[in-house]
Amino acid sequence: MILPIVAYGDPVLRKECKAITEDYPNLDALLENMFETMYAAHGIGLAAPQIGVPVRIFIVDATPFEDDEDLSEEEQKFVSTFKKVFINATIIEESGDEWAFNEGCLSIPDVREDVFRQPDIVIEYQDENFKKHTEKFSGIVARIIQHEYDHIEGILFTDKLSPLKKRLIKSKLTNISKGKTNIDYRMRYPKAKKKR
Repeated sequence: MILPIVAYGDPVLRKECKAITEDYPNLDALLENMFETMYAAHGIGLAAPQIGVPVRIFIVDATPFEDDEDLSEEEQKFVSTFKKVFINATIIEESGDEWAFNEGCLSIPDVREDVFRQPDIVIEYQDENFKKHTEKFSGIVARIIQHEYDHIEGILFTDKLSPLKKRLIKSKLTNISKGKTNIDYRMRYPKAKKKR
């Protein structure tokens, strides 16, 4: 089922998400809905809070980068099959010289900005069968994981921008939170605060 994606301004996007256990209800359906929702919005990653569920789950599918000419042949081969579920993830190390990459977010449509992140990460997580993994990722895949990981920590990519950049996009963010967007996927906008 394709679910609406939560828009910028909704408090759920600012929550530090809770870990889940193996008895979490309807996990298979949740993951299936997340993939369906992500693909319908042409995304490469989606975190549970983006569909209004504040738990430590995110999904990644880097396959759209397989034809990216900026990637080496080896990287293209790797991303062409990279599709994963991350449950209860913790990034335990980030290393290397920061590099800029133009990021966007399904919860913040029509806003793209260069964000600096370190190129290498080590992450501990459980897969959809709750099998534990500790893996190292680099380059574009690490970048996607870091972006989605931030979501389960209550952080948005716009938080990483300079004060000047934040001021320049402020009106765009306000419009998104008010539902003034022109996108081709379903969104859930924050409810307007009632005047007392």
